[in-house]
Amino acid sequence: MSKVCLLVDLENEWTDTNSEYYLGNLSKLKRNIKKLSDICRSHNIPLIFTRHIEIDSKTFFAENSKNVELFVEKENDEILITKNKISPFYNTSLDNILKEMKADELIIAGIMTNLCVRSAVSDAYDKNYKITVIKDCCASNSIEINNFTFKDLKNTRPEIEFLTVDEFISKNI
Repeated sequence: MSKVCLLVDLENEWTDTNSEYYLGNLSKLKRNIKKLSDICRSHNIPLIFTRHIEIDSKTFFAENSKNVELFVEKENDEILITKNKISPFYNTSLDNILKEMKADELIIAGIMTNLCVRSAVSDAYDKNYKITVIKDCCASNSIEINNFTFKDLKNTRPEIEFLTVDEFISKNI
């Protein structure tokens, strides 16, 4: 069995100042995601990326737009899953890919903590994956929303581990 790192919706839409989904300066998040990605790659932990596309949208999360491109580096052999709903598991090949990889543990990070990340965590939990959420590699509209989401998930699913990227590295690598 193996670990897989799931990076959820790290798209340009969140960094576009003209988008109603703009989340502000994500430079710290980007540095933390790069640190997590680099350490996973160096320890042969596969990365799977997701991106959200709104069907028939001409404005936000529009297919083939620059805003649905990832703002982090994805290597050619790494998987990118496109989704149209909140959960990366819903109506995608993610579960089958994870089964083929014999994954039993997911390291989860991304955007939005209270929506897509939470949905990924909840669905993975229901599928009996061991889960670690990398808190400082997640973002939403506010720190309060992030903290509430982490607290609520921990209270309702105590088996889930919540770590910073540095804690993850020191504990697991």
